[in-house]
Parts: sequence; structure tokens; C-alpha cells
Amino acid sequence: MGQRDGDGWVDCDCGFRHWGRFGAAGLLLVRRDTPQPQVLLQLRAEWTHGGGTWALPGGAKDSHEDSVTAALREAHEEMGINVDALTVKHVFSDNHGPWSYDTVIAHAMSDAGAHIANPESTATKWSLINEVEMLNLHPGLKQSWLALKPLTISSLTNE
Repeated sequence: MGQRDGDGWVDCDCGFRHWGRFGAAGLLLVRRDTPQPQVLLQLRAEWTHGGGTWALPGGAKDSHEDSVTAALREAHEEMGINVDALTVKHVFSDNHGPWSYDTVIAHAMSDAGAHIANPESTATKWSLINEVEMLNLHPGLKQSWLALKPLTISSLTNE
């Protein structure tokens, strides 16, 4: 594994501070072996940024990582995801100029080993795509869900 140099805050042109010196990335995992596709969410621990809300596993990109590498690493670290069980379908970038959050949409034909793997999460949940917006979402996910939802649905038909 390469150098872990991405942790840190960035002051953005949008007026907010964002975590990840080189941006951040997360995994939107779609489970395909259930009667209806479901997405994996984590309940963020109270002490974390956006604690007490449902989010995607993700975090800061390191300087040597692309978005897919960072999202898969974070998903493994936070939720024990077996990245060999995934098929990457799409990357969505929420670009803020000097900082961006890239969401990697991937599919799996199992739960991919999902479980709480570190103290950043207090629960995991497989949610139907149409039910995600009804949850108390992390502010970043809530803001991007309007763009992510149709991409997630279209990824199901673009096999």
C-alpha cells in the first residue's frame, strides 16, 4: 500500500470545508441477487463528520490514488467489502473546483461481505433504491442523491 497522505481539510470555493486533501471518494454498492436491487449504507458514528446519518462508505483520496482505488479501499476498511466481488459500473463526480467527491457505482451478486469493520460505523443497511431518500442522510449524500439515483437505476439496465 502506498503513502496515506490524503487526510486533512480543504477550504473550498463553495465556502465549506471538505475532508480529503486530494478529494474524496465513496462506494455506492448495488446488490443484484435480491428480488429488488438494494444499496449498501452505513450509519455514521456520532463522533464522525455527519455522525448519526446514513452515508456511503468512503473517505479521503491519497495523492497516488484514483477515485475507484480510493473508494474500494475505503469500503474495505469501513465495511469489510470484498472488492473482488464487485463490478464497477460508473463514477459520478460532485466537483467543487479545488475539491471533488467521486461516487463509484458498483454491482455485486452477494452482500460482498458487508459488515461493520471499524468504529466509523454503528450499523449497516441494505436499502431499496426508492427508499434511500426517506432516510436521515449525510448532508453530502442528500445533496448528490438526486443525481446519483437515476445513475444507479440506469446502471441496472446497462449490463
